[in-house]
Amino acid sequence: MNNLNTLKKSNKAIKWLSKATSNDWLQLALAHPLEVLVDHAHCERKAAGAALQLMFRYLCEPGLSEVLSPLAREELEHFEKVLRLIKSRGLYLKPLPAPPYGTILSKQIRRDEPGRMLDSFLVAGLIEARSHERMVLLAEHSPDNELRKLYSELLISEARHFSLYWKLCLERYARPLIINRLEHLASVEAAILSDMHPEPRMHS
Repeated sequence: MNNLNTLKKSNKAIKWLSKATSNDWLQLALAHPLEVLVDHAHCERKAAGAALQLMFRYLCEPGLSEVLSPLAREELEHFEKVLRLIKSRGLYLKPLPAPPYGTILSKQIRRDEPGRMLDSFLVAGLIEARSHERMVLLAEHSPDNELRKLYSELLISEARHFSLYWKLCLERYARPLIINRLEHLASVEAAILSDMHPEPRMHS
């Protein structure tokens, strides 16, 4: 999956994002590859936690655990894979100050049902979509062969993950309602990233 044309084709399939990542972010990420790698390990861990949280919140929702349990397991497998690479570079997982991205997006989730479930799926999907887009950029432009290989492998799953959240929405809500809410959340997501966080993060 490290073929450039295949990567670009995969990236174009992401329709959720209202604005592309800036070159400024790419240059910052390329200048601090190991810090971004450590942050990505945290992202994989948080993604697993988000899937589990939804699974337990909606424990009796038909068909949900069957999707979210394997998703959480795969996110943890990715976490372990990134962790192994970090350790091979003589580093270890360390806490990093998080950018405001996730916190601001989470605040957009409505508190009452059925809007809460829909927003939760869409926010999780948006985060996966942005991760996929940025991993494509890192897979294309990183001068580090090992990192290029890692991101090329992981981005396939990221595309599938956001598709899973989209399918969960379609199975439960009318498409016009989903699109209307997605457009709002995607505009918020893009606005957060327009004021780029000064520290190199996957979602800075």
